[in-house]
Amino acid sequence: MAASPAPAAPLAAVVRGTGPGLLLAHGAGGSARDNWGPLLDDLAAHRTVVAPDYPGSGDSPDEPGTRHSLDELADRLVAAADAAGLADFDLAGYSLGAAVAVRIATRHPGRVRSLLLLAGLAGGSRRFRLLADQTVALSAHPALFADHSLTVGFGRSWVDALPAARLAELRAALTAAPVPAGIGWQFGLGADADVRAELAGVGVPTLVVSTTEDDLVAPQQHRALAQGIPGARLAELTSGHLPMVERLPELRKLVLDFLTDTAARG
Repeated sequence: MAASPAPAAPLAAVVRGTGPGLLLAHGAGGSARDNWGPLLDDLAAHRTVVAPDYPGSGDSPDEPGTRHSLDELADRLVAAADAAGLADFDLAGYSLGAAVAVRIATRHPGRVRSLLLLAGLAGGSRRFRLLADQTVALSAHPALFADHSLTVGFGRSWVDALPAARLAELRAALTAAPVPAGIGWQFGLGADADVRAELAGVGVPTLVVSTTEDDLVAPQQHRALAQGIPGARLAELTSGHLPMVERLPELRKLVLDFLTDTAARG
């Protein structure tokens, strides 16, 4: 008789604040602090925030040889919410994390009170698969990876408006930044992920935030999420794929207003 697979190790997670639960799912090649850090203080003032790191990101060690899936990530993020004592929670997902969040909402429907999807992947994009492969290949070449991040990760208007000195500083910082060990499998999962068929089964209040100058996860992907989820509301930010850098005040207001509104409606 074959042995049962060993249970997955708990994910490292940022846990902060008090009040109703809020579970956060980050993007490929990011971490809880990288993607949600600029918002954590504001969110933790109103919620018990649980923000796990995927394997190979942030404080979660990489797991070489493991074939990760949306189902697995969904279950492990819910396990992180369990460990923090959250019976139910609002749920926000960014980029790949949006697909993870949709899978949590359909796989664990009794746990999720509301859903916020930011610059999210719906699936089925051949262009994103090419970009994912390119991103992983360039991640081994720091200077090229920095230029790739500046031209694909950030919005055209934002980059063009940067003073030359600030652009040079940012390019140097991106060149020096360490690359998460899990970047390969995370972008690979993003390229394979497709949650379009399950969107109609999402039954909670949903806000989709589309970043309209996004050259990594195209706005068509964001709109597919909004169009597929019954009653979902679509909001737009003039930003590239990193609105927490480019449009933080506007993003903060959208997120906090949505959480306040859904809480008021019970």
